[in-house]
Amino acid sequence: MASNSRAQFSSKFGFIMAAAGSAVGLGNIWGFPTQTASNGGAVFLFVYLAMICLLAFPMLVAELTIGRYGQSDPIGSIRAVWPKGRSGAILLGLAAMITASLILSFYSIVAGWLVGSFAGSLFDIVGLTTASDWVNSFGPARNLTLMVTFMLLTMHVVKNGVHDGIELWSTRLMPVLFGLFAILIIYIFTLDGATEGLKMYLIPDFSHLSPKLVVSAMGQAFFSLSLGVGTIMVYGSYLSKDINIPKTAAQVAAVDTGVAIGAGLLILPAMFVAKAQGVQIFSEAGELLSSDTLVFTVLPAMFDTMGGAGLVVSLIFFLLMIIAALTSSISMLEVPVACAIEELNHKRSTAVAWIGGLITLIAAVIVFNFGALFGLVIEITTVYGQPILGLCFALLVGWVWSRNKLLEEIKQGYPELEKGLFWKIWPLYVRIVCPVFMILVFFA
Repeated sequence: MASNSRAQFSSKFGFIMAAAGSAVGLGNIWGFPTQTASNGGAVFLFVYLAMICLLAFPMLVAELTIGRYGQSDPIGSIRAVWPKGRSGAILLGLAAMITASLILSFYSIVAGWLVGSFAGSLFDIVGLTTASDWVNSFGPARNLTLMVTFMLLTMHVVKNGVHDGIELWSTRLMPVLFGLFAILIIYIFTLDGATEGLKMYLIPDFSHLSPKLVVSAMGQAFFSLSLGVGTIMVYGSYLSKDINIPKTAAQVAAVDTGVAIGAGLLILPAMFVAKAQGVQIFSEAGELLSSDTLVFTVLPAMFDTMGGAGLVVSLIFFLLMIIAALTSSISMLEVPVACAIEELNHKRSTAVAWIGGLITLIAAVIVFNFGALFGLVIEITTVYGQPILGLCFALLVGWVWSRNKLLEEIKQGYPELEKGLFWKIWPLYVRIVCPVFMILVFFA
């Protein structure tokens, strides 16, 4: 295990903002509302909330505890928990590191498009229409430029370390994100059509309830909390020993879920505002059109119908999306960087330079082979990589790690742990229920 001189978050607030920032990403702000709109609205919301409690929260506690116990990168932390399975620990840690890196490679491309949309709104405001047309076009040169811009931003934050980089930026950006959310939600509710979207979001129609919906909600809950790729484990390793892990995990899950719910309050009413202004959002069969690219098509079309105010609203919306993307991307880059620092004894600046450069290179290959690789990389990492790794981490905590050592670790920040309901349920839950849930997600 690492020494006490290792970097740590300086405050509980800093950790919660960083961990919530890691969890709050495009999956929350775009994925969750899109899934909700595609799966009958309120009924999906209620099942999603149940899955956060039943699956995501117990696994969040598990990953944080592994990280804090190991006080190291994913390879070192898994090795500390599983000393007899040295080669297995290395393989699991490497798999988490590679998955996080590959997710960042496609994530940086999408985040680059958001940078382009933000810049396009800015250029429109100052009258630079040619520049606006270029950043809003779709082509390898534009995609590459915007992706590299976003990766440089991510590398800059991670290079400054845990306290002066990740914590400092998370504690600045997350409150800005909450403020921008509030402004946009209030504004959208003043427009025609918003109440129709609100009804769809909050009044359940149980005819939509199906096994497929339950599986979708389960997957969304799992992915929205950054589980299964080592990010939560790495952030847990920077957590001081006197922090109450179950309570802190509940606070991170609450902030993350609050942002997802807020995104639904913004995007579903916005879709119906767009519909009221003549933008087609549903097919004749009642299915959501271009759900995966809605953020780049329907919302800009709605902003265009608002005139001058639409440009300002568009600017705020895409700034919000960039902040959400950045707080997630820094946590993904931190996983391989932490591995290079602790396993290879590299300096942080060196590790960020070569790993960030390598991920940028992989992203560039995807940009120039977009049709063949973009969807493939997303499928390999999120459909297969994350659930399999999440399952391995659940089995590690439930079946491999000594129950006494697990108890000892959590008790450091929660001395009365054994007397509470949490300890009576959680160990067995992670051992049996979480793996069964994850197998269901994977095979469905």
